[in-house]
Amino acid sequence: MSDHVNKPGRRIRPVLAVCAAAVPLAAAALTGWLVWAAPDGSANHRPGAGAPPSAPAAGPAAGASASTAAPGTPQASDPAPLAGKVVVIDPGHNPGNFAHSREINAKVDVGTHRKECDTTGTAAGSGYTEAAFTLDVSHRLRELLEERGATVVLTHDADRPYGPCIDERARIGNEARAGAAVSVHADGSAAGHRGHHVILPALVKAGSADTTPIVGPSRTLGERIAAEFARATGSSPANYLGGGTGLDVRKDLGGLNLSTVPKVFVECGNMRDPDDAASLEDPAWRQKAAHGIADGITTYLLG
Repeated sequence: MSDHVNKPGRRIRPVLAVCAAAVPLAAAALTGWLVWAAPDGSANHRPGAGAPPSAPAAGPAAGASASTAAPGTPQASDPAPLAGKVVVIDPGHNPGNFAHSREINAKVDVGTHRKECDTTGTAAGSGYTEAAFTLDVSHRLRELLEERGATVVLTHDADRPYGPCIDERARIGNEARAGAAVSVHADGSAAGHRGHHVILPALVKAGSADTTPIVGPSRTLGERIAAEFARATGSSPANYLGGGTGLDVRKDLGGLNLSTVPKVFVECGNMRDPDDAASLEDPAWRQKAAHGIADGITTYLLG
């Protein structure tokens, strides 16, 4: 992931200088509404996306009805529950970063200090890169959210030689006035470290960084995503940080420190663990991951 630093219990990934218990669903009726994920992960129709089109939304869960749904829960009759909502998706890293070490190592201001513009990200033992993973999941996530009516902005689409730098990634979300911003990643910890976690912004107020307005809403966003990600993928919260909550609070990430909109990082698994890597490399699992993130964002934005 970008902004990665060494910390106790974690092995810093061998690359360039780069979730509070989960809250339950608002209502059981939401389960029936969530968009169905194609089990085979077949390709969609957006060039380069590699994600399948979703089937029509299912009806309400057994025993549920519109009259019993909690306020704010979308109903099957609502084809675009996120209409008017803006979501920024930040695919971690860029496949081109590997060829631009000088540029991505240039220091930028992240409010509290200066650090590298970006990193290459990590990779699985097979050579499958984090940058390829994050872009694929981001394409799938974009399609799911657009089907629900959201306006989706990507910080990049591998359409630039490298980056963007971490300060620009935050600025894109700020300028879009996003209701939620999510940076998609996979971790590069030691083998045996397994599971997902969501990184939340710490309270930071220094220099140009002030996370005071976003700490609370970002935690809610992260809790929703962590819960839905676990439900969709069957993945467990990380066993190596967060105390089993699937949540990790950090103050060293420029992409969070400089954000003025609710934002979190989602670490979908550990690419350096063979078992996690097998999931991350599976297109069908990546579709489930995209559904989990999309469902968490949806429940957050609908309140």
